[in-house]
Amino acid sequence: MRRGGAGTRASRRAFVAAAGGLALAGAARAQDAPWPSRPLTMVVPFPPGGVADLVGRPVAAALEKQLGQPVVVENRAGAGGGLGMQQVARAKPDGHTLLMALSSISILPEADRVLGRAPMYAHRDLVPVARFTADPVVLAVRADAPWKTVADFVDDARRRPGQIPYGSSGNYGTMHVPMEMLAARAGAKLLHVPYTGAGPAVVGLLGGQVDALATGPSSIVQQVKAGKVRVLGSWGDARLASLPDVPTLKEAGFDVAFSQWAGLFVPAGTPEPVVARLRAASRAILADAQMLQRFETLGTPLQYLDAPEFARFYERENDVLSDVVRRIGKVE
Repeated sequence: MRRGGAGTRASRRAFVAAAGGLALAGAARAQDAPWPSRPLTMVVPFPPGGVADLVGRPVAAALEKQLGQPVVVENRAGAGGGLGMQQVARAKPDGHTLLMALSSISILPEADRVLGRAPMYAHRDLVPVARFTADPVVLAVRADAPWKTVADFVDDARRRPGQIPYGSSGNYGTMHVPMEMLAARAGAKLLHVPYTGAGPAVVGLLGGQVDALATGPSSIVQQVKAGKVRVLGSWGDARLASLPDVPTLKEAGFDVAFSQWAGLFVPAGTPEPVVARLRAASRAILADAQMLQRFETLGTPLQYLDAPEFARFYERENDVLSDVVRRIGKVE
């Protein structure tokens, strides 16, 4: 016996249409759902105490006030920042996972390629939202070090190739690349000692495990004030307002420059309305007195770029720093 018929087919069509309507309605409700709907996570891809952490924590606290949800800082160190950046690149793009990255974000994919391995993430996997700071790194040594100037340091490095150890946040990171740039320009060879972040590297400097660092001013300003660290020079185009007596490397005769910037990113695919609200919240916190006071204490002025300008800056950095990595070559 033949089963079904026109009535059954019509019923099926009605069921499918109703189900489709429910699905569309559900999608619309999901799109219209308020954001953020739960606490946010800000991944800092380095240990506590480094520049990304020192910038990320006051920014997270200020964003909480704007967004009405907690912004929890998660330190995810490893691979010179690559593990944390990869984590965010692979996260669900719903606006609840943020990344506070340093300029090493522009370096690491090319470093992976130089080392003959697949990059942990691609530049296109992360969308720039706002840049907050962009400090030239400085050459820091212990206060009891024998070097009083950049020239003293370089001359000693030339006399003793490979014998002056310097710390960094990891291979090809923002503390490694500028030191190799200086060494190449000066015709000197230094001994690279990678740590998992700027905080541990500063501890290594203070403890005598390494003799020098190229680091953001904010990560050593307290040690400078305490008389434990001396700054010999900076990688800036002009002297830093917080260290007016410290010459630039260009003044010392070495034509190199490097800035360690910190910026907010989200995974590619994050809905545009969410990105727009994050941009608005990031602009609004520029007037947050507590955040501004924290940055002033760190000696790190705001150098804000909104998403369009930051995206153009980020693209240029990717090109310039990828070229630097290729010139440094393979590092074991």
